[in-house]
Amino acid sequence: MPVVVAGAGPSGFGQDAWWLMLVKAVLIFVILMLLTLFSIWAERRVVARMQQRIGPSVNGPFGLLQSLADGMKLILKEDLIPKTADRVIFVLAPLIVVVPAFVTWSVIPFGPAVKLPWSDTSTHLQLTDLPVAVIFVLAMASVGIYGIVLGGWSSGSTYSLLGGLRSSAQMISYEVSMGLSFVAVFLYAGSMSTSEIVAAQSHLWYGLVLAPSFVIYVISMIGETNRAPFDLPEAEGELVGGFHTEYSSAKFMLFFLAEYVNMGTVSAMATTLFLGGWHAPWPISFWDGANSGYWPVLWFMGKMLFFLFVFIWLRGTLPRLRYDQFMHFGWTRLMPLSLVWILAVATIRTVNLRGGIDRQWLYVAVALCVVVLGALLFVGEKKRSDVAEAAEFDAFAGGYPVPPPPR
Repeated sequence: MPVVVAGAGPSGFGQDAWWLMLVKAVLIFVILMLLTLFSIWAERRVVARMQQRIGPSVNGPFGLLQSLADGMKLILKEDLIPKTADRVIFVLAPLIVVVPAFVTWSVIPFGPAVKLPWSDTSTHLQLTDLPVAVIFVLAMASVGIYGIVLGGWSSGSTYSLLGGLRSSAQMISYEVSMGLSFVAVFLYAGSMSTSEIVAAQSHLWYGLVLAPSFVIYVISMIGETNRAPFDLPEAEGELVGGFHTEYSSAKFMLFFLAEYVNMGTVSAMATTLFLGGWHAPWPISFWDGANSGYWPVLWFMGKMLFFLFVFIWLRGTLPRLRYDQFMHFGWTRLMPLSLVWILAVATIRTVNLRGGIDRQWLYVAVALCVVVLGALLFVGEKKRSDVAEAAEFDAFAGGYPVPPPPR
């Protein structure tokens, strides 16, 4: 009996046969594993090219099997658990991190409804959808933070504990600004469903209309995934290795796997919410069949791989920030700018729906306010002169050289 698929939105899901749901879940798992393997390979090759090195070139053609060899090596290594560790939580922590990273992809739309080959059955290229799918993604990201905190605490190591605390503070802080960047998308799309948000961008992508939200999200997603230049929980010079210092073998591999899956997750969310999801980019969109069949999967993967390249590009380009500067930027720059932008978008949407004012002048006023606020936020604070500071602070007052506190 062929399955009839409804239109976009959560109501069109939940009608697939159990075997089809299982096939979708397995395909998503396989895609994420392959994405992780080749993301690691691409990162090492691209950074090597930036630093005038060769990179992986031995295992397989062009070194493509290097990540697989590294994974096998990690699995076969000796699995060590410190004597002071809480064994149960120490073992569960990597699972708490990696399972939500995979579950998040259940609401990511890879494409529209299609017909299965050699069959009359139609299905969405998405495992499932929810009326609050974007909130579900944020909830899964929050669960992953527990795994990092518990992994650092259960190790019984001071370095791991400090790494877990720094990572949790960083991820929670930038998850707030990430969530605020979604609000403007909700106001424009009128929904929190990922499939409906993609459908609402069929003519104009939100990355253009809501450019400030897009910029805030891109910055927040890098801080959320603990990637350079925001990889402060793993600062080797300060914390030896961060929250997973005491982990080895397969448990360490799970943390590593979760990091790269989360990179793919935030890249897929950026594609879904701001770059039209699986819709074809210009000028390919002029082709009538660009947004039908299995072609949209190619456009979706291309956009996601672009964001993964940005991650790699930043790692090979920018130096690591200081932790207090990074947290200060998140709380005093990104969050106020996000709140002001949400008020501006809400005002514009209200005027568009109800009328009563010249929208052209409203757009100009909102743009000026955002520019002025952004300029004020990024103006440096007034500091004392170096002469006065040197006269006031004596680094050798206690007998040992002590650096001055950060300003």
